[in-house]
Amino acid sequence: MSDQKTVLEEVFGGSSDSDTEDDEQQQHLEEDLFPSDEDGSQSNVSQKSSWQWFEEIRGLCLCRDFLSPEEQSYLLSAIQNEGWFTDTAHNQVMRFGDLPMWATKLSDSIREEVLLSDDLPINDGDKDVCILPSELLWREPLFDQLIVNVYQPGEGICPHVDLMRFEDGIAIVSLESSCVMHFTQVKEASATGEGRIDNPHAVKIPVYLTPGSLVIMSREARYLWKHEINRKQGFQMWEGEELNQKKRTSITLRKLCHVE
Repeated sequence: MSDQKTVLEEVFGGSSDSDTEDDEQQQHLEEDLFPSDEDGSQSNVSQKSSWQWFEEIRGLCLCRDFLSPEEQSYLLSAIQNEGWFTDTAHNQVMRFGDLPMWATKLSDSIREEVLLSDDLPINDGDKDVCILPSELLWREPLFDQLIVNVYQPGEGICPHVDLMRFEDGIAIVSLESSCVMHFTQVKEASATGEGRIDNPHAVKIPVYLTPGSLVIMSREARYLWKHEINRKQGFQMWEGEELNQKKRTSITLRKLCHVE
């Protein structure tokens, strides 16, 4: 418990004797983020969530209720206290190697959530169907590269496949505004990314991302599908209605490829 208190103090700052109300709020937040199991141990996952599997895109999984509203607020506060976005001209930050403690805790929560999931079938013919293959799920560290993006209304990301300098298995956590991410298949790709060409007849598959949701891309979803978020007027449509665009924050976690 003392280690967790230290982490929260690093994020939110220390408190004086006059900050009784702030102490109570911090203690409540800590209990929400690190609920105790019956044996007194700490768990980063407060309750088991449901996963959505996309048959068209092998390796794409969505956990829509990954983070509670309290956990989302904690992450936004942690990011704000990093001081990365004091200049409004900056909307992206990258970190490599040793990540902030809150990002490490987030990685631990992702691993635990995957382990707790029983929503997906065990196999599909001769091939395993899982959120993350075991060789990715148990690598150490699970992630060592962090990107935090802050998007204002109308700002998004162009269609792309993540660079080959990163391993398989990418996680994206969405905060604040909902959005629609579109996936478009490319014809082929080698392990080095060479030979990938766009499919002019490919259909865009929309995926609705809500605040607190988690997307994991591995295998074909990671290498053979481009993803994009077009937040220009008329493109953010879901169930026949255009989404009300607000500021959106995203956290992307990846693992750098090992270089001999």
